[in-house]
Amino acid sequence: MKKPQIILACTAVFILLFYNQSVGINISIFGVVLTLLISYFFQEKFVDRSHLVLVMTSILSCFAFAWYGDAASFFALALSILFLQFKTQNGEQKMIQVFPLIVLNGFTTVGRIFIFKQWLPERKIHNDFAKKLIAFVLIPIIFLGLFFIVYSFGSDHFSSLFTDYELDINFPQLIAMCILGFYISFSFWNYWVPDTCYEYNPKLSNDFSNISEVKNQSTFSFLDLDFERKSGAITLFLLNIMLLVFIATYNYEQFFEAVEKTNLSSDTHERVNAVIFSILMAVGVILFYFKGGFNFDQKASSLKMLAKVWLGLNVVLIISAIIKNSEYVSFYGLTYKRLGVYAFLILAIIGLVVSFQKISKQKTNAFLFNQMLWYFYGTILLCSYINWGGLITNYNISVNKGVEPVFLSGLNFNDEARREYFKKNNLDGKYAESVREEMIWNYQDASFLSKALYYDFLNKEKK
Repeated sequence: MKKPQIILACTAVFILLFYNQSVGINISIFGVVLTLLISYFFQEKFVDRSHLVLVMTSILSCFAFAWYGDAASFFALALSILFLQFKTQNGEQKMIQVFPLIVLNGFTTVGRIFIFKQWLPERKIHNDFAKKLIAFVLIPIIFLGLFFIVYSFGSDHFSSLFTDYELDINFPQLIAMCILGFYISFSFWNYWVPDTCYEYNPKLSNDFSNISEVKNQSTFSFLDLDFERKSGAITLFLLNIMLLVFIATYNYEQFFEAVEKTNLSSDTHERVNAVIFSILMAVGVILFYFKGGFNFDQKASSLKMLAKVWLGLNVVLIISAIIKNSEYVSFYGLTYKRLGVYAFLILAIIGLVVSFQKISKQKTNAFLFNQMLWYFYGTILLCSYINWGGLITNYNISVNKGVEPVFLSGLNFNDEARREYFKKNNLDGKYAESVREEMIWNYQDASFLSKALYYDFLNKEKK
């Protein structure tokens, strides 16, 4: 099947799934259809294990969205299928280019649709079936329609044979679904990769290709390599001393100074923010000094050692922030934001480990971004597969922290635990859970394609 046929087929599937429906299981079904079409029509391009992994994560993400129907599972579904398509069609390109290409094609698709010679086959038809379809079906239908219009003006009874009934079709919505479905299908199956992306791709490689040239490159034109090397060593030595002092004062304030419970929230936010900026600047320092020649400079051993110490001290700082965030959780319970802090700090540790590998294995700066892209993707998948709202609710109830009724009613996918807790403590009908229950009723009463399956497995309470 050629691309124009796939585009039209996917457009038809989109219309069938989304006409007169709201967002729900239909997105998951459409995602599964796209995944299966890629797997079937381009299976010869599945050359390594990563293709199979992306097929699996795409299907799992579709099921996750069918169950939860939330933003996290949608992003997991979209990224999985887009990664699979890009990996299959442009296997040599670095995956990080997906993001600018999504934005670029989002705008250019509107114009490219009308450049017919780029995506439509030649006008001369060689297929006998297509010839029969046009000769025996399409042409007679066109003439039949034209003569029906003429005859209907001459006879009211003739016209009434075909017009005295109403079609239950929402034409504006149908047209909108046709346009949107074709736009999405065209963008997905016939996306455009500019020549610039192919030219820039070697710069995104994990390894240096011109080591002899890189060795002699200096960052500043007014400094030779010896001065720059010594400058880097002095800078990193002083940064390590400063970071040691900061870690000492940070941990003294955190573990040995008495902090009022009322100030714990603001203190935690300030310290975590300081750690976040510290980590971002730490990675920036490594990228600055080890973007080229110093990776291969035999005289830069002290610079590399100081850089590794710098990374290790930043890991110690992150661990301190994790302990501080845990202290905050022990006082107030879990929230989405506190879980997000854990996620960021863990990703920061991974980023520092990858930076350590970059220095040890003499990799390019692009290596860091290429590797972290997959860890970020894995984080999105983890967020979409786990019921974090239920986890927060069960933990907070078990430790009797963060169990304010309004807060619990604002969490997602915790309804069984929330109902049980409210019933046990005689809180039914007194707080904002009515809004949550109204949303559950709407999902349970929706048509199948508009559902999120999670709500169908909840008991239906009386309105």
